[in-house]
Amino acid sequence: CIFQMPCPGALEYLESIGKPIVRALQHLQAINASDEFAKLVGIAPGTAMLLMTRVGYTADNTPIEITDTYCRNDYYDFVKGSDSADDYVDPSDAVLVYNDVDPKAALKLAIGMLVCAFALGIYAIVKAGFVPLVIALIGALFVVLYSAGKSPISYLPLGEAVSGIVMGGLIPLAVYQVVTGKLDFAMLLLAIPTIIGVGLIMFTNNTCDIERDVPSGRKTLPVLLGRDAAVRWYHIAVIVWIVDIIINVAVVAKPGLIVVPFMLLAAYPLVKALFANPMTPERRLQAMPQILSVNIVLGAFYCAALLAPATVTLVL
Repeated sequence: CIFQMPCPGALEYLESIGKPIVRALQHLQAINASDEFAKLVGIAPGTAMLLMTRVGYTADNTPIEITDTYCRNDYYDFVKGSDSADDYVDPSDAVLVYNDVDPKAALKLAIGMLVCAFALGIYAIVKAGFVPLVIALIGALFVVLYSAGKSPISYLPLGEAVSGIVMGGLIPLAVYQVVTGKLDFAMLLLAIPTIIGVGLIMFTNNTCDIERDVPSGRKTLPVLLGRDAAVRWYHIAVIVWIVDIIINVAVVAKPGLIVVPFMLLAAYPLVKALFANPMTPERRLQAMPQILSVNIVLGAFYCAALLAPATVTLVL
């Protein structure tokens, strides 16, 4: 997008003189890209673009600020992507904005990573057949549906479950098939902890973003539940996550139960800190690293427990 905004410090000056912007109207219209804008955003002249004109008003209804935003027509989820420093977003969440990264350089990097991924995927298909390709295509479909279309999954109360199943369930299923040559859906049962863990990452983000999601029309699960209920169910999900790990280890890798006490000792301070977080917007920067840390610790000990029978056999 291209922004034409007030000079730096203008908003702070208005605040200092007691005339802050209290409301704004935003108008959207379709335009054709001029030669100048087409060059700036890397599209052909005449290509359709979206022009958003925002007019800010003071408390006495005086128009005081105007912002023109020119967007390419192949960008999805505009509202979700319009982060600012006031949204308590870590700079690492918006690298292009905070670090002045050239979008073309980012595009080249993304293409390069896709080429490497496809090369590795071809190798996996040669070794394991077309099953991982089918699983990958299913996952890719959900990735597109997550943010594209009139009703993307990210705007529905399914986002947490879908992200958990795709990244926490389908990926382990595909990896198991590639390694063993067998498509065993029982792997999805063993993957329930990772499904919950990945889903809780999205649940954390959406709970902290309730105030932003309501005006944008997103109907995420935390929005429907409300923060208090969302936090309660969040805590229940974390407990179910840990209990399911213990049950899975007891059923399929009983010698791995020796790892469980160490897992609980390592996870306890992290879970305690996570439970103490109110999941409000201003605590988002703490909440996201906390849930990621819990994922890492529980995931590492879960893997160690599942591998314990093989380790015991090797030692014997």
